[in-house]
Amino acid sequence: MKNFELFLYNYGISIFYVKIGLSFLFSFLITFFSIPTITKISRRKNLMDEPGIRSSHIRKIPNLGGIAIFYSIGICISIFAYELFDLYKFLFASLIVLLYVGVMDDIVVMRAYKKLVAQIVVSLFIVIGSDIRIRSLFGLFGVNEINYFISIVISIITFIILINAFNLIDGIDGLAGGYSVVCSALFGISYYRLGEYNYPLVILSVIIIGSVLAFLYYNLSNYRAVKIFMGDTGSMLLGFLLAFTCICFIDIFIDKDLMNVPKYHLKSAPVIAVAILILPIVDTLNVILVRLWNKKSPFVADKNHIHHKLLKLDLTHKRSSFYIISYYLFIVAIAYLLRHTNVNLLLVIILSLGFLGAYLPDFIFMLKNNKLKSNN
Repeated sequence: MKNFELFLYNYGISIFYVKIGLSFLFSFLITFFSIPTITKISRRKNLMDEPGIRSSHIRKIPNLGGIAIFYSIGICISIFAYELFDLYKFLFASLIVLLYVGVMDDIVVMRAYKKLVAQIVVSLFIVIGSDIRIRSLFGLFGVNEINYFISIVISIITFIILINAFNLIDGIDGLAGGYSVVCSALFGISYYRLGEYNYPLVILSVIIIGSVLAFLYYNLSNYRAVKIFMGDTGSMLLGFLLAFTCICFIDIFIDKDLMNVPKYHLKSAPVIAVAILILPIVDTLNVILVRLWNKKSPFVADKNHIHHKLLKLDLTHKRSSFYIISYYLFIVAIAYLLRHTNVNLLLVIILSLGFLGAYLPDFIFMLKNNKLKSNN
């Protein structure tokens, strides 16, 4: 690889941009050509997602698309961003555990506590083994540097929440995939602007985008013969990787006094990260609060998710996903414009806008019903 980089350098070609182009191309193609085989096997072996109480589809659909996403990401990181596996020794092991648990759950449906145990193990791997953790809140709630033990606990809880939150938004075509593309693009652009020390994370973001875009080609297809879901394998994998990139993003703004590592300053870094991942965070919090308010278990399935509310307005899956992603992109834009605002005030603004988006469909539904009653 070093000889190849030297060869490109002699011709004035940046190896980074070559990696960007090739990582996107290969991640897209690997997923694109893997999914038809997975779909064929799924149909032959009847490895399909059966419509249930929370389902937004009425026919059995293959749900092992996450395997293709993992396959693509695993290969491409090893080739184009291998530095990540050097820097974070337990990263690959974490991905393998999530693959196993996800596939098992997609095929035989694992008990919730078994999935939770696996998620705790994965979080321990990456937080303790690779030291990827939230070290400071930058003055949020009056807290700056966090005690090591408390930092580990908060980071493990963050990983578990985001893995499950991302799984919960995977309820309609295009939403989880489209949102992961947007989040990866936002984190990737941020890493790129923060200098070449973060280039492996830029490439990781590009790999996620490439593999998920190929998946979306099939997931958003109108032809039932090629349609596929990412399943728990894909949603848990993407939730984990986005939690990983989120915490890495926050960590960049902490002065660690390392040689050859630039120093950056952004007090609102944690809130910017929350804004980028606002959809799964708000959707999960809202659903839990509604269930508790109705004196139901927070683990009982229902149709109180934001995407279910938009489907009640007779919107298609594609249009619902587009509206949801567009609204939460608006929140990210607000967070960026107000990034130098007091960090606690900014968090209140972002969460308020997030919950407003969660209840807007309810208000629209009420207005439509009232209009229909008045017309009758």
